[in-house]
Amino acid sequence: MTAKTPASPIDMMKEIIRKRMESIQNRIAVISGKGGVGKSFISSAIALILSKRGKRVAILDADIHGPSIPKIMGIRGSMLYVNPEGELIPVVSPGKVAVVSIELLLTDPDLPVIWRGPLKTRAIYEFLSRVLWGELDYLVIDLPPGTGDEPLTIAQAIPSLSGAVIVTAPSDLSRVVVRKAAMFCRELGVKILGIVENMSEFTCPVCGTTHKLFGSGVGMEMAKELGVEFLGSVPLDPRISEAIDRGELHKIIDDENIPAVRALNEIVSRIEAQLEQSRSS
Repeated sequence: MTAKTPASPIDMMKEIIRKRMESIQNRIAVISGKGGVGKSFISSAIALILSKRGKRVAILDADIHGPSIPKIMGIRGSMLYVNPEGELIPVVSPGKVAVVSIELLLTDPDLPVIWRGPLKTRAIYEFLSRVLWGELDYLVIDLPPGTGDEPLTIAQAIPSLSGAVIVTAPSDLSRVVVRKAAMFCRELGVKILGIVENMSEFTCPVCGTTHKLFGSGVGMEMAKELGVEFLGSVPLDPRISEAIDRGELHKIIDDENIPAVRALNEIVSRIEAQLEQSRSS
């Protein structure tokens, strides 16, 4: 009689993750093949808007080397709490979004995380399996640029991903690189919820002239090429940048007088509609 091979630690964590994910209705990954397109801003905005709408929301900062979610969400310097059962308790941001990030485990948030792939993979599995996520309407996962260890780990650890939002900038260079993220999703069987074009334009507050600083139409063209929904364009606005620098994005995310905020709310409504349609089909 052949002895049964004991389950590996990763296999054991996968089973725990599967059970934890059952209490989360929607699991959304935000991805881009390129850095500098404002992906973490879009992730944070989606989470905050959903929370403002009364949803129970958490965000996982899966960027191990360059975590920026704690800063954007106004909780830099906070620490994750470990309960007596050894579970990690997320930090709740001022915008009522539960946040998990490697930075929230560091004694000094400026310390670099100098890890190779296997350690990063293990860290993400630990987060997904050890965090007490609880009952959630949405888990938003902010992925680092590219299609390497972290995105691959998330796609394999959470086979029940509801879908991915792909973020691009309106330049042709972004189109070339970000398209790889779309192919990554297709290769791994992750549904693409749509394309968001960030930094689409800038309107001068003095003269009122609108400038296409980085190009135009890339997001919509990509969506047509891929046969997915174009979720919308988000214009540049110094009020958004200033709020992010202060860790106060939550204070202006419902200000409909800001065009970027109106665009973000429309994007979230389109994401919600897609997920609702998926559940009913």
